Amino acid sequence: MNPFQSLREYEVFVYSLTEQFSSILSSTLLLVQRGRTYAELSGELIFANGYRLSIFERLTWETSVIEIEGYSYEGWRNGEKLYWYDSQPHPNIAELKSTQPHHKHIPPDIKHHRVPAAGLSFTAPNLAFLIREMERLAPTSE
Repeated sequence: MNPFQSLREYEVFVYSLTEQFSSILSSTLLLVQRGRTYAELSGELIFANGYRLSIFERLTWETSVIEIEGYSYEGWRNGEKLYWYDSQPHPNIAELKSTQPHHKHIPPDIKHHRVPAAGLSFTAPNLAFLIREMERLAPTSE
């Protein structure tokens, strides 16, 4: 269930992520309203040791509840893309049926190797899930 009933509530959540998660060193996230019921969230969350999470979400609130219409999330370490999530449907890939259209691209063939993404949703915020995943990858010291 989505706890955000307005764009303002989601905005407060996004802009307070660095206070909620001490692992985030900095944020360039920017939430911009593009129309009466449409907004975009984009930018990066920076973690220790060159890890970062690149974020793009298309948001709508036709029903007074914020929904994610589409997204792209990328995990990076320095210049290496580690993985990415997207919501592009792949109905003919049986392995992805359980979480369609949510899936994750992972090595070795990152463009074509896709696995289900059970932690993602259009009707609930994804950022906390993604940050916790990055925290598992990004050690605070090396």
